[in-house]
This record gives sequence, structure tokens and C-alpha cells, in this order.
Amino acid sequence: MKVRPPSSRIPASTAAGVADTTSGGVAGGLVNSAFVPAWWLKDPHLQTLWPALCRLRPNVTLDRERIELADGDFVDLDWNRGGTQRIALILHGLEGGSRSRYARGMVAALERRGWRVGVLHFRGCSGSLNRLARNYHSGDTADLSFVVAHIRKRWPGAPLAIIGYSLGGNVLLKWLAEQRQAAPVVAAVAVSVPFSLADVATRLERGASRIYQWRLLSDLKRKMRCKFKARPLPLSLDDVETGTTFWEFDHRVTAPLHGFADAATYYREASCGPVLRHIARPTLIIHALDDPFMLESVVPAADALSPQVRMELSQKGGHVGFIGGGVPFRPRYWLEERIPRFLDDLTHPHIASTAPNDGEG
Repeated sequence: MKVRPPSSRIPASTAAGVADTTSGGVAGGLVNSAFVPAWWLKDPHLQTLWPALCRLRPNVTLDRERIELADGDFVDLDWNRGGTQRIALILHGLEGGSRSRYARGMVAALERRGWRVGVLHFRGCSGSLNRLARNYHSGDTADLSFVVAHIRKRWPGAPLAIIGYSLGGNVLLKWLAEQRQAAPVVAAVAVSVPFSLADVATRLERGASRIYQWRLLSDLKRKMRCKFKARPLPLSLDDVETGTTFWEFDHRVTAPLHGFADAATYYREASCGPVLRHIARPTLIIHALDDPFMLESVVPAADALSPQVRMELSQKGGHVGFIGGGVPFRPRYWLEERIPRFLDDLTHPHIASTAPNDGEG
């Protein structure tokens, strides 16, 4: 995969001929984002942690649907009670779910615009342990295909959009690349995507980012201990407990549980970065260069993107942060403005033309 060399800004040549972020539809390529961070939340860790720790959880009513998979396992979908003219599916990040504040915030934002929204829980992430020894991983697209087919069968005429965050964004982009023209969606959005999983695992071993690694690994290990109590697994508890980095955990646990030779093989085969040029559906990628989960060099070069992919880069924003607002402690959750507007433009021209200006441009 070609990558951009680290720089403090997107070269003017990269964005030449590309419309700004207020335009409808997709003008592919790398462009500068219109996002402006709150002056009181400019640090990347503050951008990352504020919405996860300080935001009140948005109040939305969700109903659960359990989907039985072909291999005997299951996934859970949490649905709002919105309309059915347009359907959106949300894919959460590592160890996230429908209780994640970013997911609930997006459900609420889309619900206000008349969308039926489902949050897909990857295996074991809904609060119920999945049945099989295997879990989920960054490159697992089969379950997404199964769920999308289920949704298309239920609402065959409704436009479908998919939004993926972090790990869920990687799954989404990889799936779009695999499906190409057959992808039964009208639009997709991916936020804070780990384009190169090996580089992300290495980045999380450095500096303050080790806090995120510790927290996420603690959650993964706790879940694996629960699975050991419930059933035999094809690895030892020592394999689970020994790893203190993602490289070690994925080598000892993720790779063997999902048929990869080792962590390096898993990272190489599961990363979406090398296949972005195969995406054939209008797709928006939102990414911040100060994301504490990643190196700046993971950002794909313009020629690694499909013409259908628009990547909006901002200097700041953290990881699934993008908090704006000029008044302290009165944040604006910019993703919940930008993403619905992008989807409106592609799925419902009448709504797009009459929707209030969400502060872009």
C-alpha cells in the first residue's frame, strides 16, 4: 500500500480539482476537512476521551433482534423505532456496542431525520457470550454480509447506508472492497480507521497511547476468562493472560482462534488499506492526523483510493472524537452533523435540500 509521507498538511496538489466538504455526492480523493476542534479540546487525548467519558449517554429506545448465523453462532442487532424508508447500520469499534456513546449519538442524530437505525454487535459484544470458541476480528466480513442480506430481504426497496467506527470501519471498507459493484448499499462512512493494523498495534505500545492498549486488552481478557469458564477453548488461559501488547495478544489468541498463522499474517490479511481502490460505492472516510491510535503515515495516498472514496483529513480530532464548539463544556459532536448530511445527500435528495445547515462550510 502506498502511504502519504508524514506532513503537517495535505499538499494543495492532492486536493486540486476536488470539491470542498459541503458538496453533495462524492468527489473522490484526499481533501482537507471542514472540522474545527473546540479550542478547549485541542489535545488528541482530550478529543478521544471526552466523548467516551464525559458525554451523557444519549437517550434512545432500542429493541434487540437476535440473528442466527449459519455456523450455529449468533449476532445481536439493536434497532431504534424510526421509519423504514431509509435504513442505516452502525458497526462499532473494538469492544464497543449499542451502549457506546458515539453509537447512541449517531442513532439519535439519524432518528431525528427519519432513519431506521440498527447497531450490529460483533460476536460476543452484546452482553451475551457467543457460542463458539472464535470471537470477531478486524477483517471478519462474513457476518456483515450475512446481516446485510438479512436487512435487504426485510426491506428490499429501502436505501441502505453503513457507518463503521475504528475496527468497524476497517471491517466495512474491507467488505466494500470485496463486494465491489455487488455491495447492496447506496453509501458508506468510516471513521478513524486502522488502515494498517500492524502499525496501529505498534503505535499503541508508545507513550500515553499505552493507556488505550491496557484498557482494551483488559476488556478482551476479561471476556476470554468468561468464555473459559463456560466451555473448553483451543488455547490455554496462560495464552490469554500473558500478552501485554496487541502484538502478543493477537499472536497468542486472535490469530489461532481465527485461522491465521500469526499476528503478522492476521494484520496483513485483515487490513483494509491495500484494497481501498476496489471500493465501488460512494464512501466517506473521516480521519484525524493526530489520532493517538495511529501513525500519520498510515493514511493512504490519493492514488490508493477508489474514485468513489472521499477521505476528509483534519489536523486534529483524536480517535472517534471530532468535538467542536466555542463555549467550554458545551460541545458540538461534529460527526453527528457531517455524517447525516453526507447520507442525506446520497439517499434522499428532498431531505437533503431542506435539511438545516449543520455548520459545514
